[in-house]
Amino acid sequence: MSSSSLSSSLRCFPPPPPSSPNLKNNDLLIHNFNTPLELKQLHARLIKTNTPLSILPLTKVASVCALSPSFSYAHQIFSHLHETPQTSIWNSCLIRFAEGDSPSHALLLFYQMRLFDVLPDTFTCSFVLKACLKLSDVVNGKIIHGIFQKLGFGSNLFLQNMILNLYGLCGEMGDAMLLFEKMPQRDVVTWNIMVAQLVKRGDIDGAYCFFLRMPDKNVRSWTSMISGFVQCGKPKEAIDLFMKLQDEAVRPNEVTVVSVLAACADLGELDLGRSVHEYSTRSGFKRNVRVCNTLIDMYVKCGCLENARRVFDEMEERTVVSWSAMIAGLAMHGQAEDALWLFSEMIKLGMKPNGVTFIGLLHACSHMGLIDEGRRFFASMTADYGVIPQIEHYGCVVDLLSRAGLLQEARDFIMSMPVKPNGVVWGALLGGCKVHRNIDLAEEAMKHLSELDPLNDGYYVVISNIYAEAERWEDAARVRKLMKVRGVKKTSGWSSITVNGVVHEFVAGDQTHPQAEEIYQFLGQATGQNEAWRICT
Repeated sequence: MSSSSLSSSLRCFPPPPPSSPNLKNNDLLIHNFNTPLELKQLHARLIKTNTPLSILPLTKVASVCALSPSFSYAHQIFSHLHETPQTSIWNSCLIRFAEGDSPSHALLLFYQMRLFDVLPDTFTCSFVLKACLKLSDVVNGKIIHGIFQKLGFGSNLFLQNMILNLYGLCGEMGDAMLLFEKMPQRDVVTWNIMVAQLVKRGDIDGAYCFFLRMPDKNVRSWTSMISGFVQCGKPKEAIDLFMKLQDEAVRPNEVTVVSVLAACADLGELDLGRSVHEYSTRSGFKRNVRVCNTLIDMYVKCGCLENARRVFDEMEERTVVSWSAMIAGLAMHGQAEDALWLFSEMIKLGMKPNGVTFIGLLHACSHMGLIDEGRRFFASMTADYGVIPQIEHYGCVVDLLSRAGLLQEARDFIMSMPVKPNGVVWGALLGGCKVHRNIDLAEEAMKHLSELDPLNDGYYVVISNIYAEAERWEDAARVRKLMKVRGVKKTSGWSSITVNGVVHEFVAGDQTHPQAEEIYQFLGQATGQNEAWRICT
């Protein structure tokens, strides 16, 4: 770029005052610019006074250029300097780009740095890898990996961990495994990365294998594994691992507490949930909004609505998640009027509801039979709050109409849905048909359900019961025969009990428990049925 064209592009900046056209007066300014605009004004002044750019302090120029959203201007400045900035100066720009809103500019600047034959150091590589992580850019990550290996940084554990994390984040678990096995040294961060990334990929068994192999574990290791079990629908395993964590005298953190409380909610483990609540209070987590939100959810699911409300009322700060969890809990426990009142309070405080909030409201209307209110809430979602209805909201409306006996309207609503109805939606209609004994619509719903979810035993049981109540025994028998042909088996209900922190699960007639014989003998003695074990076997 020529001097004349650069001057032309900077005509918008005011010329220097006539009394300060010389270098001495410029000296007063060259250390006093802090923004890209001030630098451009100084740049224009230097051009007007025919002063070389080399007088500018390079580090200050680099750091201010990094604040500019225009990468081209930083490039112009560097290309007009008489000496190439040192690595540390490039790094000051790289870190600002990598940690700011322009991580892609960090990559561009890195490759420009290479063109200037500036030798990167470990800080350079870490800043560029941070940009790759922000962008989930595994292609450039692999290139940079190769560059720092050629530069002799291949054994740098910090950089290797960053590359490992990038590969896992981008789903390149094969490359991650290969790098992990080749690493000359590993620390707890290395192992934690592998466990966390395998959990994210849904490979809970693989994650647990790595967890068991870990020579040293910190609270993050335990927490990643516990939360992984919860996310994969294995709350019992999560609680078992939490008990082992306590045996190892590891102090749980806020994330651990949230994961364990979620497992307690799934299993209905109220006693353990209370203990974790007490621990969180002693540990100073009482003000942690996420912990409090999970406590509300746990108490609601464990049937202890009073405790949930107490946690909610004592919260110093509430988010939309807090309000939504409490509204849903009130609706779930039949306190629909309180749920609607709480929603009105939420709106008065200027809190904007989300999709979960409306699910709770629609459930409340459904349980109370508030048809008109339910319709209004559904309409206001988009009109007043910009919340786009999801399949769950449509299912709630179908349930609302079906419970009220408006089966044909529910069916018409399903047919008008902009998204394809799922099993939950048709299942809600089927449930309403059972209550109001509408066989025709029940058969239509069952036709769709047998296509959407052919192995769900619950639907077959409902339609069979509908036929039985109408004394259509042949149709009921036909449904049972169809279940056998399709290999559909009725799912057994199960119960659980926690003894000394260990969760024990049972189903009717269960004989798989290692102490089954002793359990049945005790039950027989307690109930006067001394032959209980013999009968079960």
